[in-house]
Amino acid sequence: MNAGAMRERVTLQVPVRTPDGAGGADVTWSDVATVWASVMALSGRERPAGERMEARRRLQVLIRYRSDVTAAMRLVWQGRALDIRTMCDIDGKRHMLLIDCEEGGQ
Repeated sequence: MNAGAMRERVTLQVPVRTPDGAGGADVTWSDVATVWASVMALSGRERPAGERMEARRRLQVLIRYRSDVTAAMRLVWQGRALDIRTMCDIDGKRHMLLIDCEEGGQ
């Protein structure tokens, strides 16, 4: 993946839990930042989920390094929610962050 090819906009979101009044909590998502990114699809698969098939797709997203990105967050790209699975500082110099994501499910 090439940093010069960062032509997509992705939004980093963090989960916000609010009490639902019945002893549980509702989860909503709050925007943290919108950044330039390069997005590449890696694979896709379908699996049974009850009486229907559930499609899931793995993607890699390259952004400029940010120290606040965690696996508890998610990305939104083209209106699609991407769950963060892993992250890697690809050169060890805190220049670029490669994020492995999964779309679909949950």
